[in-house]
Amino acid sequence: MPITPASARLADIAAHAGVSEATVSRVLNGKPGVAAATREAVLAAIDVHGYERPVKLRQRSEGLVGLITPELDNPIFPALAQVIAQGLTRQGYTPVLATQTPGGSTEDELTEMLVDRGVTGIIFVSGLHADTTADMTRYDKLRAQGVPYVLLDGYTPDIKAPFISPDDREAMQLAVTHLATLGHTKIGLAVGPGRFVPVQRKIEGFVATMADRFGLSAEEVEKGYIRHSLFTLEGGQAAASELLDDGFTAIVCASDMMALGAIRAARSCGLRVPEDVSVVGYDDSQLIAFTDPPLTTVRKPVHAMGQAAVRAILDEIAGTGAPHSEFVFHPELVVRGSTASGPRVTP
Repeated sequence: MPITPASARLADIAAHAGVSEATVSRVLNGKPGVAAATREAVLAAIDVHGYERPVKLRQRSEGLVGLITPELDNPIFPALAQVIAQGLTRQGYTPVLATQTPGGSTEDELTEMLVDRGVTGIIFVSGLHADTTADMTRYDKLRAQGVPYVLLDGYTPDIKAPFISPDDREAMQLAVTHLATLGHTKIGLAVGPGRFVPVQRKIEGFVATMADRFGLSAEEVEKGYIRHSLFTLEGGQAAASELLDDGFTAIVCASDMMALGAIRAARSCGLRVPEDVSVVGYDDSQLIAFTDPPLTTVRKPVHAMGQAAVRAILDEIAGTGAPHSEFVFHPELVVRGSTASGPRVTP
């Protein structure tokens, strides 16, 4: 039997859930301002009393979890999506993948679409939360709708939610230390736009390690050793071309796609990798070991991050609540064939 906010049955549900009738009414009408645990208690009371849930609430109970990712051109995003999807499926949930494409749907449009379809929660990968210039109130509005979420790649204290991140600073420390050990001193960084949190952290790690290894000031490194571009093969090629023109013998790249662009840039200049120029990537997606040469890279802890994202969103959905803080995972250096000893310096 359907329930209306005016029904006397509100009292039964409120008593069973231990909340006010006004709270029950807010839940039944999909109004914001109700904690996830309280919402679940009201829904459980509805079920116990044998009442029929409103259509929107029935849809939300079907176990759909949204996953919003950037474009899938970078293989690391499909790899992460696969880990998350498998984890959700094993727990009885149905993952719904929504991908942003150039000129296609925006993150806000994809979020609205998923909410309209009654998802129980959403996992955002490298979304607007990672952009320091974006308006973070969009996430407050989503929480007010009673939709829990987890955020990957890009932390901000302005959003109260579980964050899953790789240690981008440590990634740069691993890459620079490896190249310095090989004898390189002219080590450049090809990285994405500076407004993104992961980029800022990579720069911090790169600057700190270059200062520690070579006694360079932060200003020297930021002005002379770093080139910003796009997180694409073409972006890596453009940034690497500038670094190569300035005499750099080793290049650390913020993604494997950028690293492949750096290798292309070196070859277009008549340089050999790794004999003349060493290149280090970041991500280590599945096919990177089979490039020419096989790419030395810093492996992003995709499996651990994906599993943590699944655990966190399920805790949020259950109302037990993962800590609203950042979970940071350690990367790993994988040495292959794109790095070699630097030029010998004669005294």
